[in-house]
Amino acid sequence: MFSSPLVVQIPPSMQMTDEQFFDLCQVNRELRIERNQFGEISIMSPTGSETGNRNFNVALQLGVWAEKDGTGICFDSSTGFKLSTGAERCLTTSHSVSTPDASWIKLERWNAISPEKQQRFAPICPDFVLELRSASDNLQPLKEKMEEYMREPGVQLGLLIDRKHRRVYIYRPGVPEECLENPATVSGESVLPGFVLNMSKVW
Repeated sequence: MFSSPLVVQIPPSMQMTDEQFFDLCQVNRELRIERNQFGEISIMSPTGSETGNRNFNVALQLGVWAEKDGTGICFDSSTGFKLSTGAERCLTTSHSVSTPDASWIKLERWNAISPEKQQRFAPICPDFVLELRSASDNLQPLKEKMEEYMREPGVQLGLLIDRKHRRVYIYRPGVPEECLENPATVSGESVLPGFVLNMSKVW
């Protein structure tokens, strides 16, 4: 498999509908597939074992908090969301689909979406998104992905974790990114009240 995402450019005459793109992702479940607003499809190999373990630890911590909090629901790294900018990370023409490594949505926002749309790529950007940089990931595309999230309505907080350099980039709508150097913990702030990410389980 490839160490960095394989980008496939699709001619305008061959652009897939939302349903066709969803079906493409369903028959290739072993891959992570995303589509940006330009119709480019990125195909990524499954994460390595170590990165998968760190992803699990992050999702576990978020899930335990969410179960106690009860005001929202969590999603894992295989979940695709249709963004209003047109990026689908796993979206038809000029739609994007995004797959954050971990995310959380308030129940009232999630319940406002029809059950039919919930079963596919839900047209919503989570309130909270988290990306974990793997050893083969380039940092700049991940930063651009986080900036795209911050332009979406509804998103309130984003974390980009760079394990290689032990840095956490914090994203909030309308303000520059903040970088924490080797933090022991990271707070969910007012978006995830009471949630504290233990970084010893991530580094």
